[in-house]
Amino acid sequence: MFGKFLVFLGTLGISAIATAAEPTPSTLAAAFGARVGASSPALSPDGTFLVYIAPGAGQLTVAMVMNLADGTTTPITYADGKPLKLRFCGWSAADRLVCLLSGISRVDGDKLAWSRLVAVDADGKHSLPLGSQKASYAVRQNDGEVLDWMAGVDGTVLMSRGNGAERVDTRTGKGVPVKPAVSTGWTDGSGTVRITGIYGTDAKGMLNGKTTFWYRLPGRSEQKLFSHVDGNGNGLSPVAVDGTRNLAYAVQKKDGRRALYSVMLDGTMKTDLVYADPKVDVDSVETIGRHDRVIGLRYVTDKTRIVYFDAGYRALAQSLAKALPKLSDIAFVSASADEKRVLLFAESDIDSGHYFLFDRDTRKLTEVLVPRADLSGMQLSEQRSITYPAADGTLIPAYLTLPPGSTGRHIPAIVMPHGGPAARDVWGFDWLPQFFAQRGYAVIQPQFRGSTGFGEDFEKKNGFLSWPTAIGDVLDAGRWMIAQGIADPDRLGVFGWSYGGYAALQANVVDPALFKAVVAVAPVTDLYRLKADAENFTNARLVAKQVGSGPLREQGSPDHYAARFSAPVLMFHGDQDINVEIVQSRLMDAALHRAGKSSRLIIYPGLDHQLDDSAARTDLLTQADAFFSARLRTAGR
Repeated sequence: MFGKFLVFLGTLGISAIATAAEPTPSTLAAAFGARVGASSPALSPDGTFLVYIAPGAGQLTVAMVMNLADGTTTPITYADGKPLKLRFCGWSAADRLVCLLSGISRVDGDKLAWSRLVAVDADGKHSLPLGSQKASYAVRQNDGEVLDWMAGVDGTVLMSRGNGAERVDTRTGKGVPVKPAVSTGWTDGSGTVRITGIYGTDAKGMLNGKTTFWYRLPGRSEQKLFSHVDGNGNGLSPVAVDGTRNLAYAVQKKDGRRALYSVMLDGTMKTDLVYADPKVDVDSVETIGRHDRVIGLRYVTDKTRIVYFDAGYRALAQSLAKALPKLSDIAFVSASADEKRVLLFAESDIDSGHYFLFDRDTRKLTEVLVPRADLSGMQLSEQRSITYPAADGTLIPAYLTLPPGSTGRHIPAIVMPHGGPAARDVWGFDWLPQFFAQRGYAVIQPQFRGSTGFGEDFEKKNGFLSWPTAIGDVLDAGRWMIAQGIADPDRLGVFGWSYGGYAALQANVVDPALFKAVVAVAPVTDLYRLKADAENFTNARLVAKQVGSGPLREQGSPDHYAARFSAPVLMFHGDQDINVEIVQSRLMDAALHRAGKSSRLIIYPGLDHQLDDSAARTDLLTQADAFFSARLRTAGR
């Protein structure tokens, strides 16, 4: 997995990879279904080592440390996934790391997510739990959070622990309390919490969606009001602090879209517009280094766009774009303490991506990790940005992926709505549409109304409250595919995950004739049950508001209308899912069987909403492919 080539910035010489024999359906499913081979990489403070998370058998996760001088790797700790998995590791010193593990367990009848923080040496020795030990293991969901990684010299980090914040020596576990006593917040990058937030609750302790933010003047302990943000997201929401300039960055709506502002933390609260796009929301700020220094912002139109504030990184990004012309989506991921060594990730729609190390002193660019090595050399499909008209004339953005070498005429096709619904698809490599394109399908990913990123008018409250509009847009994506001659009317299927699974099912309630096969992964199927499943949690009021009430809730629950289905249904669900409880799929499956319809539910024991297991994902792709092939008449591919 260590890099195979090294170039000087401005030139790139990669030898062509020999074309392999045409893969079989099973080898394709295994290649695309495999978990990412390297995730959450981070450079050591001195820039000589790299830590990342690698998958093992089943749900096993392993923290690997790579010596960047020779590419050798050492496993330093692991988690078996029953229930904990390693999520990421960061460096508290050049020879010491802090790793986050999380998992799902059943407590008093409810499934709860919980996490733990562990410190370990870079050679795997001297492991030490860092979290608070004041509560019992059964009810202590979270150890805390690293708020500031500090300088990376002595192994000290600022973290929330118990009911407050502490500067913790990760070698001994001993901490020194700091003020204010917070569990989360934004720091100045040097160990001082500058902004904190308090979630609003009602008299019963239920979250109401409102948040109040407070800030501190430099060197002062008292707090001053920063902002109130209401349940609709109106108000200044902080996203980062720049301690060197004594300001915060915050997002706030402008003309119905999220814009980025700078806010002085000197007592004046002087607020200036940094960037606003006339068509889409600002997505996030770009940060780098141990102090999460803000170097730019990100927004997404048809593709991801990054505006760099930092002149040095702007120039570097421009040079990298020339050096890596086939990897057009480039992002800075991590850096050494002095930022002389920078880790970046580069991908495109037809390349699943590479991690590179750039050395500012030598101007050398070295490939260090290939997260999806099984796909190297495979001809992937271009992901085209298109728009199509909805029934009311609104132009809906979408991505269209055709099989490699296909003319895109009269072929089997799949409509693939995204999850969320408070989400959107983003241009770049995507394992699901790429797999089905390899199997001969045209895939359209509609950014239906209810998707985020396009402003509040496009979001239409959300995809549940405004489900008739969102589902109408999904159906119109299929109708457009037929009208364009891309899909034959009798060879059109639909595939969705989470809310996308809901959309796939509900589309067949609205128009039972359009789709000939339905695949839904971890779908919502009953809006009343979705509200009921949240009743024991503090977000119950927010879920109820998101789903709404009245006749549209009943009409928007596909398990109530199973008799309308004409297409066969295949569903997949993990039994440890806490995003969408497995009862949702069971209700749908039972309703379809009672109505005499074709339905099959495949359950993956021990897996959550993401089905983050190579064998399970390979099985999902294999069975979904076979299901579509049998019903969309794709035999022969």
